[in-house]
Amino acid sequence: MTSIPPTLHENPWFTHTVRIADLIDETEGVATYHLVVIDGNSSSTYEFVPGQFNMLYLPGVGECAISMSGDPARKDGWIHTVRVAGNVTKTLARLERGDTLGLRGPFGTGWPVAELVGNDVLIVAGGLGMAPLRPLVYHLMNHREQFGKIWLILGARTSEGLLYPTEYAAWQKRDIEVTLTVDRSTAGWNGHVGVVTQLIDRLQLPRPERTHLVTCGPEVMMKYAAMSGLRLGIDTRRIWVSMERNMQCAAGLCGHCQLGPEFICKDGPVLRYDRIRPYLFVEQL
Repeated sequence: MTSIPPTLHENPWFTHTVRIADLIDETEGVATYHLVVIDGNSSSTYEFVPGQFNMLYLPGVGECAISMSGDPARKDGWIHTVRVAGNVTKTLARLERGDTLGLRGPFGTGWPVAELVGNDVLIVAGGLGMAPLRPLVYHLMNHREQFGKIWLILGARTSEGLLYPTEYAAWQKRDIEVTLTVDRSTAGWNGHVGVVTQLIDRLQLPRPERTHLVTCGPEVMMKYAAMSGLRLGIDTRRIWVSMERNMQCAAGLCGHCQLGPEFICKDGPVLRYDRIRPYLFVEQL
C-alpha cells in the first residue's frame, strides 16, 4: 500500500498560517487557491499522496476539508480547488491574493499509486471530482513509463463545469486518452452528451484483469461507474472511490464522517470498492 506522509506538524491539531499566493477562477463558484506556508516551514514539508486532503481554517467561521488538487512533485505550496458551498467556503471566496488563513494536514488515505504500477488505469471523474483526481493524473504523467494504458473520462452538467480544460492537451500528449461528456449541451458544445457510464460501457479493455478503476464525484455517479467497471471485468479489489463526507476533526474522533464502520477522514477518503460497496446502496446513510 502507499505510504502516507506525516502531517505538517507532529500535532494534527496544530494549525499553520498560509498565504494565498495565487487565485484562479475556474468556473462559476469554483476557484483554485495556491497556498504557501509562512510560519517557518521549509519546502520539504510540502509532501502529500494524491487523494489526501487538508483542513482549511478561517478564524471566527470554521474549517472544512478540501482535497489537494496540485502536482505532488511540486514543493512550492498547497493547491486546492474549492467550490462555494457553506459558510467557510463562502468566506474563503471573499479573500484575495495576499490574504491569510489556517491549514492543518495532510490527512487521509490516497490513491493506490504503488498498486497501479504495471497496470492499466481507468480514471472516471464527475464535476468537482476532477480536483482530487488531478494529483493522480500528474503522478501518472510524471512516471508515465510505469503504467500501461490510461483512460480519463470526465463528465459535468455542462461544458462550463469541466475543470482544467487548458490542461487536457498536455495530458493527451502524455498518452492519456481524455474523453469528455456533459449532461446537457449548451451553445458551442460539439462533444458527447450523456452520463459517464455510457462512455465506460463502450470501452474495450485489453486486459481487464490488469485494470484499475479510480473514480471521484457524486456518490450516485461513483456507484454506477463501479457497476460499469464490474461489467467490463474489473475486480472489486481493483476499483477505488473517493468519498466526501462531513469531516470536522480529520482524526476519526468526532464521528461526523462515519459511513458504516468506516471513518472517511482516516480510513478514507480513498477506499477500495469492496470495503465501501454495501453502504453506497443504502439511501440517506
